[in-house]
Parts: sequence; structure tokens; C-alpha cells
Amino acid sequence: MRRRSSLLLLLLLLPLLHHCCCFEFVIDGQLEDENLLDHQHRQKRQTLTSEEEEDFQAVRGDDITVKSYRVESRITSRFAHTTVRSSVINSGPSAQSIGFNVQIPKRAFITNFTMNVNGITFSGSVKEKGVARNLYAQARARGKAAGIVRANSQDMETFRTEVHVPPGSNIDFELHYQEMMQRRLGFYEHSLYLQPGRLVPQLQVDVYIYEPKGISWVQTPSTLGEQFSELIRTTQSRDKVHVVFKPTLQQQRKCETCSSSSVDGAFTVKYDVTRDHSAGELQVSDGHFVHFFAPSQLSPLPKNIVFVIDVSGSMWGVKMKQTGEAMLAILDDLTEDDHFSIIDFNHNVRCWNEELVPGTSLQVADAKNYVQNIKPNGGTNINEALMRAVYMLARASNQGQIDPRSVSMIILVSDGDPTVGEIKLSTIQKNVKRVMREEFSLFSLGIGFDVDYDFLERIAMENRGVAQRIYANHDAAEQLRTFYNQISSPLLRKISVQFPKDSVSDVTQNQFDKYFSGSELVVAGKVLPSESNTLTGFTSASAAGVDITNQTEADMLELDQELSKQQHSFTGFARQLWAYIRIKQLISERSLAPSLGTKRVITQQITALAVEHQFVTPLTALLVESEGATERLLADAPKDPKHGCCSGAGVGGIKGGRLPQTSGVVYQRPPWVTDVTSAPPGQVVRGPVEELLPKKINLVDNDPHFIVHLPQNNIDVCFNIDSKPGHILSLVSDPGAGLVVNGQLIGSKTLNKNHNKLHTYFGVISIYYQPGDIIITVGTDGISMTEGQNRCSFTWGATADLLQDGLRISILKDSHVTVTINENIQVMVLLHRVWKKHPVNVDFLGLYIPSENQYSELVHGLIGQFSREPKVIVYDVHDGTDPLKKEATMEVKGNKLQVTRGWQKDYRQDKRRGANVSCWFIHNSGKGMIDGHFSDYIVPELSSFLQTERN
Repeated sequence: MRRRSSLLLLLLLLPLLHHCCCFEFVIDGQLEDENLLDHQHRQKRQTLTSEEEEDFQAVRGDDITVKSYRVESRITSRFAHTTVRSSVINSGPSAQSIGFNVQIPKRAFITNFTMNVNGITFSGSVKEKGVARNLYAQARARGKAAGIVRANSQDMETFRTEVHVPPGSNIDFELHYQEMMQRRLGFYEHSLYLQPGRLVPQLQVDVYIYEPKGISWVQTPSTLGEQFSELIRTTQSRDKVHVVFKPTLQQQRKCETCSSSSVDGAFTVKYDVTRDHSAGELQVSDGHFVHFFAPSQLSPLPKNIVFVIDVSGSMWGVKMKQTGEAMLAILDDLTEDDHFSIIDFNHNVRCWNEELVPGTSLQVADAKNYVQNIKPNGGTNINEALMRAVYMLARASNQGQIDPRSVSMIILVSDGDPTVGEIKLSTIQKNVKRVMREEFSLFSLGIGFDVDYDFLERIAMENRGVAQRIYANHDAAEQLRTFYNQISSPLLRKISVQFPKDSVSDVTQNQFDKYFSGSELVVAGKVLPSESNTLTGFTSASAAGVDITNQTEADMLELDQELSKQQHSFTGFARQLWAYIRIKQLISERSLAPSLGTKRVITQQITALAVEHQFVTPLTALLVESEGATERLLADAPKDPKHGCCSGAGVGGIKGGRLPQTSGVVYQRPPWVTDVTSAPPGQVVRGPVEELLPKKINLVDNDPHFIVHLPQNNIDVCFNIDSKPGHILSLVSDPGAGLVVNGQLIGSKTLNKNHNKLHTYFGVISIYYQPGDIIITVGTDGISMTEGQNRCSFTWGATADLLQDGLRISILKDSHVTVTINENIQVMVLLHRVWKKHPVNVDFLGLYIPSENQYSELVHGLIGQFSREPKVIVYDVHDGTDPLKKEATMEVKGNKLQVTRGWQKDYRQDKRRGANVSCWFIHNSGKGMIDGHFSDYIVPELSSFLQTERN
């Protein structure tokens, strides 16, 4: 049955499911050649290394092979750049869907997302949302676009891409995102959410950390499961850490015989930096500065807390139970220096105590008893509850009941919108703002998704606090306790970070209301030109019983010099970190803008910064375009189910399945399908060989004929080697570079009647790269790569590309394999097929090696020796016994040789007929042209170096 040959790109928009959604696009490939489908079925085993051959069924899944799944994070001075790469093959016999799931923290900004589907590359760029949408609309009008939807789930953001592709297709996904590490409870925590979805032959996670002042400790908790704890390797020096997680296929299994992967969850790295207990850390790089301030060993400030708890009917059940559990633990944390009270509200407002009372054991016990007897019911009167809390703090302050250096805060816990009393959110916000004093702070905790989190966030930020969503699941109590622990120990008040006049500009927020133990204050900005090489920062704050002023200095050249030496550092961290902080703060300011004019100005600032630094924010979009911008995808920032908007990205997985098709874009078939698989029988097959190797080249082909190009003499010489089947000939032997290229001879099926002997050909070519302990063996039946105990095999029916430690293997189906080593040595092996029932001839290989290959001075072998080109003189050219072939005398290496002008074949462009190459033919198996006798080049093994006097 003949099928359509066009590729149809379809983008699908899926509904929101379980607080996450996805963008999907489908490539529906229909191939003409039915034999290709049969071939693709055979091909499915070729993408696996030999280490996984015995587990092929488990790896294959539903005929989707995940070649690799790699996540790399580079953290430099608390700023992380994370890259997620996944490479997938449809190794099944038919077209099917391949998905890529990604989860990242909401606080992160996506910086790029690219895909390559059968050579069709989609590259992303961040643009102002209106511009991006206009470009997208233009493409959509032509039927060549579709939307990308992103959504929030828990404290993560979820991406999903699904691509429907023909058999044999290769899909590469790559996602980049950046985020600032936030210090909480005395450490930084970097989590990568691993969801490969199946067993992966090459699964690797690398986390590189570079902290100029030093790393005091690092931990890798077993968040993925105890079975992986011994597989995480950590290498640490004074200022660098490398954490690597690279489970084998067997180690990924849920059980010894399971075909499913147990890698599913957060891969977490915790660390802290070496710091002075009281001073800050000032860093200057790339024309920007970053000031970190995280003092310790200070006495905590006394605190005054009013807990405002929603006890409306919607809190019934698990929500109230877990809120109560958290409150019991929080109350136990209070000291006698602290003052507190509890307000619970539904349609009415009740106070456990009308006054703030000390946190004595007696008062705490009474408060715990009160909390345990709360019975949720009724409506939600948020406005009156907050008014009562502010009044309680103000009265205590007016009456001198609290220490003037203490910290006063309101902690609101609610799960829904107001339904009683004042229900207009903007009015409640104004009411609270009007009565709140400058020394009071409001912290908002929203439980679940019924609450308007955007409102809670605005009302908290406007009153010197923060908001956090609490997810109503089994660990809600722990979430509440963790949040409280972060604010339970205030160490400083009224913190200010200043710099000398005309030394810096564009400084981010540098005035802070409070500093809590275990956290960190960060200020960034641009450094102005100066004659001095030193930047100085001054920090002032109020601690318990004392005012503090701190001075920190930084050399403006030193860090850039150090970064240039670091292999895995993020050299642009300071510039990006400044923009990250500035954008986050502007987004907060925008939500509190008092007028449309102010909001418009802030919007322009956010947009300009986000586009310049390529951050996907609520006001920008990622426009993903194909080459030539003929097809476009649009990624906007997601929105919370209840108004809240944030930005971020994620870490992915591979899944199979089909989706309904809604719209389409037409593509041409991938080049390797057009050039190879569609060629009719007997037609010349032309591939990208001419682009890979130069026109003039050293080669050995056919039975076997050697052609050596001598560029300095501007001639080609040729000779045959008359050896026996089974002999292994040294073609290139370079112990200096650790390279061996050997060929093993095979014989024809029957004797040559004229000479009563077998014709010989190369049946196996072996390339051994000693530095990587890698052996590539190319035979007429397939290609294999061995690295130590690992082995990877392919048949000639595959088109594949492998990268391994500076070595690249490119296979073109039924044509050739090219091996490139460190970009300076290249070897191509060409496959010759004959009719299977041919009475004489056999399948054989040809070898093609550029003269420009860069070997060491120790190189030798039948071809390698000519990298040291001998001087050749040809004279006395005259007619020979064959009128079509001239004869001459050649002087080379001190020998005078009688040579004949003839032709040999270069089969790179035409494997059936070949192209004639004129050359001077050296008789007697190259005697006089090659060093010694041809038998000197017979070696015992395919990986053996040639033993010569030179080595």
C-alpha cells in the first residue's frame, strides 16, 4: 500500500488536567517504501549499546528508544543555569507519538527551548508578548503555528510536548532555565525533577557548583530513594563541587526483572558557602556586582505574633486537622520573650485572648487546647479578622507591652475568598494598608487552590511580608511548620546596603525590613567605570540591643580572572542574576502599582529587561521558530488556577501515545529518507560524502587497490597488496596519537581461473583509539563500538550518530560510516554489496582517509607512512606495451622503479561504477614505494599497533 510522502506538523492544545497542561505538536510521517517499514522494524535494536542488549525489551518499551536523558546544572555564586537534554528515536515499525515532560521550580525563568525533529530545527527567542503573538498570528493565518500552554502544579511548572513521528525518526529536545538559589534554614537547595518515564541507556545528571569564597558543606539526600544513595558521586574541593548521578540500566529498574524505571522524583543537592559570620560577600563580574549578606551568631529578636486562622466550613476535614497539627508544633517553639495571640474566624471573629501574652508554658498549653477544640463552619470574614489583628498589635505597642526592638507580625492562614462582611478584595487590601504600621508585617498562607493567591500575595508584599501557597495534601502540616521555621528567628531589622556615590547604578532593592536566621539578603547592580579596582559596600542594621554597620570590599578584576579558569562555571552569572532579581522585584511592584500610568512604565521596564536577558516572564513569550521562521510555536507564562501568575520551567520525561489532530503544517521528508531509502534499485546513491572528505584522498578499495595522494608532489601513486585471506594489514599505526586502523582480508568465493588463487578484499576494518579504550569494528554485516566492557552494535540498515569523549561515529544507511576523532582525524569506511547469490564475489569494504589527518611523528602503516611525504621524481615517460598506458621511471626513497600509468577507482560518489583516478602504478605489491616488504605490515590482532624501529 502506498502512503503519502509528506510530513504533517500538527500542534495540539490540550485541556488543563490535574493542575497541569501541555503543548503538543504532531509530525505524521507517511513513507512510500514498504520495505523501509520492514527495515525500520529490524532497526529497533540498533540504537542500544551491548550493555543493554539483554534488556532490550524493557528499554524498547512501546518501540520508543530513549538514547539519552541528561540534566546539567551549573551553579556559580548561587545562580543556576540548568539544561535538560533528551534524545529519542522512534525505533518501532510505524509512526507514533513521543512526549517530553518537564517540571521546574516556579521561581525559575525559562531562557530557551529548542527541538530538532528529523533535521527540522525549532529555536526559541524571548520577545515582548505582543510582538510574539503578532508573529505567531501571522504564522497561524498560514496554518503554520499553534499555541504552547504552560501550567502550574504544586510549586512546580509543567511542560509537555508530544511529537508524532514516522519510524526511524530522531528527536532531540533541549530546555534551558535559570534561577537564583534562595537560602532557607541555613542552606541552598537545588532540586532537579527527574521523570524519564522509562529505562534509559544513557541517563546522567551533573551538578557543578562554584562558590568563590568556598563551600562549607554539601549533601545529596536520598530524595530519589535509598536504592540510589550509593550511586551519587560527589567530588569536592575548597570552592568547587561536582555531583554526578549515572545509574546503569539495571540500577534504574524497580526490581531485577522489572521493565519500569524507579527514577521518578526530585534529585536534590544541598550546600552552604563559607562565609564570615557577620560580614557580607561582595562579588564583581562582567560589569555587575552582587552583594550577599547572611550574618549568623546573633541573638534572635523577640517577636510578637498574631495567628489569624480561617475556620470556615471549607476548612473542615484534612485542612483543619493539618493546620491544627502545625499550630501545636509552632506554639511549642515560642519562648517567654515572645508574645502571641490567636484569632480564628468564619462569619464571626473570635479571639483566644484579646491581649498579646508571653509565650510561657502555661499560656502555650491553654492556646493548644483552644486550637484542638476548633470546629470549622460558616462563611469567611477575612476583612474583620485582619482588622482585629492589627488593632491587637497596635494596642500592645501603644501600651508599651512589647520591646521596641522586637518584630511584630501577623500570620494569616486561609483556604478561600471572603464571603461575609467586606468581600471586595481591593477594598480589603486598602483597609489593611491603611491601618498597618510600618513596623508590622503580614505573612499570608493560602491553603489549596480555592483561595485567590494573587490577592494574598499582594496584601503580604504591600505590608512587608511574603505569601506562600500550602498544598492541601498529606504533608500540609509540614509545609506550614517549614514556613514558620523560616520566619521564627528574626536576627536583624531595618537593613540597608549602600555604596559610595558614583560607584554603582541600577541597584536592586537595598532596604529590607527584616533578616531571618538561615536566609540571605541579596543586592545587585551595575558597576560604573572607576580608576579604583576595588568596590566597597556598607551594610547597616539593627540587631538585639545594638546597631550594626558592616563594610565589604571586592576586587573588580579578580573574579573574572578566576571564572576564566573554571571549566564548568557560569561566566555570565552576575549579569543574569542582576536581571533576574530586578525583574522579580519589578513584577512585585507592578502588582502594587497605584495607577495605570505607573503600571505601564513598570511593564515597559520588565519587558525590556526580559527581552535583553532572554527571560520568559508574565510579560514576555518564548517564540519557537523553525529555520526561516516558516513555522512558529508560542509559549506564554502560565497562570495559577486563581489569578496568580508566575514564570518558570522543568525537567522531563518520555512517554508514548497518540493525540487527536487539529491543525497542520506540511514538511518535506528528512534528507536521509530522500537520499537513501527512496533510491530505486541500481540507481546511484549519493550522500553527504563530498562534504565530509576532501576530493583528493588516500584510499584502499576493491581487491585491494591502494591509492595514495601526495599533495607536495601533486601526484597519485597506486599499488596492490597480494596477501592472503585472514591476514590483518596495518593501514595506520600511530602510537603517539594512540590510533590504529587495521584491515582484515577476506577471499572471493572461488579461485581466479587465470591465476589459480583467490581475490582478496577487506572484510573488516578496525579503528582503535587507545586514549578512550574504544574499538570501532566495521564489517560487511554491521558496525560495533566497544569501550571497555561496553559494546554498541548497529546493522548497515541504520542511520545513526554517536558521540563518545571526542569521538564521533556517523553511519549512513547501507552506504558508509565516518569516524571523526577530536576533529583532526577522519576515517571513512564504504560498504560494497554484491548479489547474494553471486558465484564469485563477496561483500567488501573500502577505506578513505584524508591526507590532512593530523598524526604524530610516530605514525606508520601502509597508508600512515605517507603522512611523511617522500620526494618523488617521474621521468622517461614513454609508450608501453599497452598503447593506452604510459610507462616511466620513478625515483623514490632511493629506489628506481618502473611504473605504469593507469587508473584505479574512487567509489565514494558512485558505488557501482566508481570514478577513475589516474595514478602511477607500483608493481610487486608496492615494493620500493612502501617501507620494507608488504608482509612486514601483517599484524596479529585487529587492534595491534605495527611494531617498527620507530616505535
